[in-house]
Amino acid sequence: MTFTHPLRRTGVALLAAATLSALPAAGTAGATSATDTAGATSATDTAGAPAHNATTWHGGWAASPQEPTAPFTPNWSRDGFSDHTVRQVVRVSTGGTKARIELSNRYGKTPLRITGATVALTGEGASVKAGSVRPLSFGKSRSLTVPAGATAYSDGVPFKVKALESVTVTLYLADPTGPATFHHVASATSYRADGDHRADRAGAAFEETSTSWYYLTGVEVSGGQPPRRDGVVTFGDSITDGAGSGLDANNRYPDELAERFAAAGTPRSVLNHGIAGNQVGNDTVWAGEKGIERFRKDVLTEPNVRTVVLLEGINDFGGSRPNDIAAPTPEVSVERLIEGHRELIRQAHAQGIRVVGTTLTPVKGSAYDDPAVEAKRDAFNDWVRTSGAYDAVVDFDRVVADPADPDRILPAYDSGDHLHPGDAGYRAMAGALDLGRL
Repeated sequence: MTFTHPLRRTGVALLAAATLSALPAAGTAGATSATDTAGATSATDTAGAPAHNATTWHGGWAASPQEPTAPFTPNWSRDGFSDHTVRQVVRVSTGGTKARIELSNRYGKTPLRITGATVALTGEGASVKAGSVRPLSFGKSRSLTVPAGATAYSDGVPFKVKALESVTVTLYLADPTGPATFHHVASATSYRADGDHRADRAGAAFEETSTSWYYLTGVEVSGGQPPRRDGVVTFGDSITDGAGSGLDANNRYPDELAERFAAAGTPRSVLNHGIAGNQVGNDTVWAGEKGIERFRKDVLTEPNVRTVVLLEGINDFGGSRPNDIAAPTPEVSVERLIEGHRELIRQAHAQGIRVVGTTLTPVKGSAYDDPAVEAKRDAFNDWVRTSGAYDAVVDFDRVVADPADPDRILPAYDSGDHLHPGDAGYRAMAGALDLGRL
């Protein structure tokens, strides 16, 4: 068990292969190692975030934690839990023979008591496959208390799982938790039952549902592949988070990218650290800490990461407009967003991680449709394409734009709000990335 405290447009997109191949080898600068009670190696870097031994774990699935809030739909984050079992389904991008989970109490005001937890292979809905339930331990104890502001890892448990297989993590929360650290836009169904049902195979007791994830921020695997640092993290806002994709369909663009790796016979760790509404340079009351701050906690703590795909900035430009969710955020200039991206690149390169920059996708017809926003988007996209600041560039703008109206998403790729792609649009975005160069 490990704790840490946080601190104009047609054509196809091209990935800059020459710049990717010229990057230095990834490293783990700034980490000092220790050995946890499960025998796995962990580490804490100089910023106080958990690092990982390069020979041990790979990220199977991840989500960025958020402060309790409910801007879009009702959820359980504000009230938290008391004598509840919460069952959550996630799909891992790469497989293994051993697993462990990551739990976050980053935004909790009090210690979080986990009475018990299990991991299993997913069945239908809230059910799990017979014979697959494995109890989890934390420092060889079946229960755990996570301090306010901290993150914890379970001990590793023997657990055979394949790439693209769904895993069910069940938490029993006997004591009142208070407001819960969570991830708002899961595009997946989570389940809740009264009482202790952590070992249930059937899902009959789980009568309540939510479309958010609670406390669970990672599933890591080991033993299924030779140790190598080749993971990909996608970082950004709602378009990375998968807003507009189908519920329980795993059609976010990072999911589609993981499917491409698996279909090619080379499954890899692909982790999604998007937060709907997130901004690079502004904190928000409902969409997480600004990207230049959370990048250290969410991305640089992941194991064996080689590449980050960076898609973020449209909310920095559009968030200063009046909206129905929260007070407008301070206006952001093109120059300020560029400096924010340069800071993210610096953070990644300091850890030996390469960065693929992406252009911002069209907004015509959406709530962000405004001449000032469009002018900023055009100017920023020109900088992305020409600056040479990234190790490679993929032009998502041109991938999803309507050739007949390049400021608008192609109707076949539009989720319906003219801002977020739908499943077909996310598939096209994933298809624009060169697997051999990530």
